[in-house]
Amino acid sequence: MAEADGRASLPAGTKRAGATLPRVIEVRVPATSANLGPGFDCLGLALDLQLVVEAHLGLPDALRYEGEGHVADRTDNLIHEGFRSAYAHVGEPPPSVTFVARNPIPLARGLGSSSAALVAGAAAADAALGGILGRDGVFALTAAIEGHPDNVGPAVYGGLTVAAERADGNGYDTAVLAVPPSWRLLFGVPGFELPTERARAALPQQVSRRDAVLTASRAALWALAVARDEPRLLRTASLDVLHEPYREALVPGLAAARTALLAAGAHAAYLSGAGPSLAVVAPEAALPACRALLARFAGPDGRVLALRAGGGYEITLVDAASGGPSTSPAAVPAPSDAPR
Repeated sequence: MAEADGRASLPAGTKRAGATLPRVIEVRVPATSANLGPGFDCLGLALDLQLVVEAHLGLPDALRYEGEGHVADRTDNLIHEGFRSAYAHVGEPPPSVTFVARNPIPLARGLGSSSAALVAGAAAADAALGGILGRDGVFALTAAIEGHPDNVGPAVYGGLTVAAERADGNGYDTAVLAVPPSWRLLFGVPGFELPTERARAALPQQVSRRDAVLTASRAALWALAVARDEPRLLRTASLDVLHEPYREALVPGLAAARTALLAAGAHAAYLSGAGPSLAVVAPEAALPACRALLARFAGPDGRVLALRAGGGYEITLVDAASGGPSTSPAAVPAPSDAPR
């Protein structure tokens, strides 16, 4: 559970910074779907698809990766970056660590694989440091590194996470809503990658007042649709004019598929993150038709993922002496509407 200061509580007798390091720390971090249409850089949804990372402390710096795509077994990776950044933030030298990563999250497809890796490293470091950063500190650190909070927010807190930059520009205030368990999510994942940098380069520097108003109103409606369990509101809430129209040229078939999905009964059809994956929220009766349309959109080299909303990252510590778990997976704070 979370303590009042936002740090993750540890079992009785566990020391914080300076304590004997556990031999292995396991971190599970969810995939995430960001933007959700109009919530550009501020709305994100955690999914029940998890990156699993084992941090073997004291072993030589290395990465052993298996899963989606190809990641070179080098130490200049996002997991190590998150780990080292957390230690640098508290002024401590990082120990050597071998990370073993098992990743089912498609790379560069708009499902938060990069954010999951960054959060995994920072959360592992925080556990090794005895929880000195806590969940809020892991979020603040990784959001600063990424430059936007829409993926790392749900990766840390779970549920639907809303993040807004503070007036002084120093960090974000966040709030979390539990997504109704009955909501069904489908993702059409094409076979090609779309790097975030390329997708961002397609966006204009300025938007009209009307587009700004539409964006603000629809993003607000997204949160209300979740809070009130009224998915019908998503038909309007998921519409976007800020970024999706400018990215359609990068994602063949996006506009036609979105129109067809809504006609087939989907509550929402939106570009997940920077793309190229197309996300759908649909009632049970519309799922078969939506799945078929998404399969056509994804193409022969793509796939369709059926997922539900998930929680934030989880930690398991493995005791150095016994070789067994010293804690069960760290409790994930129940999503709430309390500001953070």
